[in-house]
Amino acid sequence: MEESLDVPELAAGGGCTLRRWNLSDLGLVREAAQDDYIPLITTVPSPYSESEGVAFIERQWGRATGRTGYPFVIVNADGLPVGNVGLWLKDSGQGRASLGYWVVKSARGQGIASAASSAVAHWALNTLRIPRLELYVEPWNAASVRTAERVGFHREGLLRGWQQVGTERRDMFMYSLLRGEL
Repeated sequence: MEESLDVPELAAGGGCTLRRWNLSDLGLVREAAQDDYIPLITTVPSPYSESEGVAFIERQWGRATGRTGYPFVIVNADGLPVGNVGLWLKDSGQGRASLGYWVVKSARGQGIASAASSAVAHWALNTLRIPRLELYVEPWNAASVRTAERVGFHREGLLRGWQQVGTERRDMFMYSLLRGEL
């Protein structure tokens, strides 16, 4: 049996750090569950209950145990958990992985998603030696588009009807970042 992935602690810009999920992060899951969008694009439970919050955190642990990805909690400079950034390895056998992120409403607009995504992208490309990272963003999500572009991702095109979001199929911009482009 293969060993679980080790989710390391990473330093990110602005005094943020990235670490593995803990049960002490239930407050973060509760706040994310109240967001209009985060539960639609993630497995964050809505409505929230403590048992569903625990199950969400256990799913994050399971991603590392199952070797499907590295889920990180984003911790701001004040030591508060404010979001998630994940490196997902579904297509790693073909030399690519995908990056995803979310930040709770109370912490948006501070560059936290960019700092966290940049740290994971550098780590994935330089330490893990993944040749290509991909990122998907809905065209209307201007803040997420800015985040992707600040990190250095390049928009490759529009994928029509690419992803199920809530009850409908949605278009996504596809972004990529190759080793050597940072």
